[in-house]
Amino acid sequence: MTGLPATLVTILDRLTEGVSRNALAQRASAISQAYRGGGSSAAIANSSDALAYALARMPATYAAVAACIDAVQAALPDFAPASMIDLGAGPGTATFAAADAFPSLDRFLLTDTNENLHALARQLLRSNERLRNNQYKLSSARAYLNGVDDADLVVASYVIGELADGERAALTELLWQRTRDVLLIVEPGTPDGYQRVIAARSQLIAEGAHVIAPCPHDAACPLAAPDWCHFAQRLPRSRAHKQLKGADAPFEDEKFSYVALSRTAPEQRAARVLAPPVQTKAAITAKLCTADGVAMATVQRRNKEAYAKARRWRWGDAVE
Repeated sequence: MTGLPATLVTILDRLTEGVSRNALAQRASAISQAYRGGGSSAAIANSSDALAYALARMPATYAAVAACIDAVQAALPDFAPASMIDLGAGPGTATFAAADAFPSLDRFLLTDTNENLHALARQLLRSNERLRNNQYKLSSARAYLNGVDDADLVVASYVIGELADGERAALTELLWQRTRDVLLIVEPGTPDGYQRVIAARSQLIAEGAHVIAPCPHDAACPLAAPDWCHFAQRLPRSRAHKQLKGADAPFEDEKFSYVALSRTAPEQRAARVLAPPVQTKAAITAKLCTADGVAMATVQRRNKEAYAKARRWRWGDAVE
């Protein structure tokens, strides 16, 4: 399981001291409903809203982005970005995930339109010595991308869904223009989220981008409705997180869709596990996305070496 860094958990817990957990839970629920209804970060209207949002969503967003970055590192083990852009940064979640994954990063460029999330991010970013000298601007995505320098890594996590259909293609183009090497787009693991990801993927492949994850090819997605490409990342719930969500389970599963694209074609691309493998006494069967399309792989128990490897397959893994 992938959880928030301990320092972040400690700071968030400290910020909730003396604050009604019931009130935070109510605000987190209202914000969540606003987002599901097609709303934007405008629903986060004050500092209490920003804190409620961070407590409810930062753990899941961090886990999803970290999983996507793991896939990038597996595909490009020599990728060592020095700079990143975090678009729609909110409380800085993707920046924390990227900083944890890439020690090479030393220039962090963040933007968001919400002043309350910006203020909270400033407090959280100060907890990490590497992130204290970040450049976080309050700006619309389009205006920001038109004025900022290129970066080695550009991340747009849970942000393009807030835009009208007509704006997404233009923003996707700007994201690619600012990308020196790798662009990562992450969206909710819903059919709509997948469609937004696949539209950006198609647009940028047409402009010369190469997919490095999760797809093992640059061809059209072979999945047909009602199927869609998405993955899940399990994350632990803290006591505060459980209280905020009114949940008893010590974990939750964040479902997400994503695409990572590079200006350089990877030397090789592995197949991807598209669903939880099924294990029986005789074999393991897994749904894979391969260079030739979707395939069902069955590994018999009698093939001990291959079976031992297949037992370690998990949903979302790249496999040879």
